[in-house]
Amino acid sequence: MRSTLDTVAAIGLAIGGALGMAGTFVASDALRETLWTIDGVAVVVAAALLTMKYQRLGNDLVAAGFLTFLAGESLLLAGNAAGLQASVPSYAGGIALWAAGLVMVSAPSTFALWMRLTGLVAALLFTVSAFMILWGAPLLPTSSPLPAAGYPFLVLTFIGWIWTLLKSSR
Repeated sequence: MRSTLDTVAAIGLAIGGALGMAGTFVASDALRETLWTIDGVAVVVAAALLTMKYQRLGNDLVAAGFLTFLAGESLLLAGNAAGLQASVPSYAGGIALWAAGLVMVSAPSTFALWMRLTGLVAALLFTVSAFMILWGAPLLPTSSPLPAAGYPFLVLTFIGWIWTLLKSSR
């Protein structure tokens, strides 16, 4: 039977994925920052719940991965109100932690292979983006092709995690 906390985590991931992607495409700074703040809070809540779930199940690497992802999302959340340009330092740190967390969650066979692969692709794209920023590339969170190419893979990974949480009740 699915727990209420699994449902809350699934809703948090869904809100995070939807509003995170939406924020990437809006022109208004205030609207983008609002969408990304709501997205960030939802993802932090979901990742905290997933950390606890997988730690209780004895899957420490996956739990630590969700905790690391949570830390990255917190850094991103902290930079939202500063605007795109001013948020770049916390953004680089946040996506680097996202990448580490995604690798930790995707390494064991806890989730289906396709979810693990989308997580690893997102991790690779975010790692490259973080290094490019560190080496002086003028990348913003909305820059294309990087880091924007990583977001669809991240959202696909979220969809897989949601599916896993919701199918556990069947």
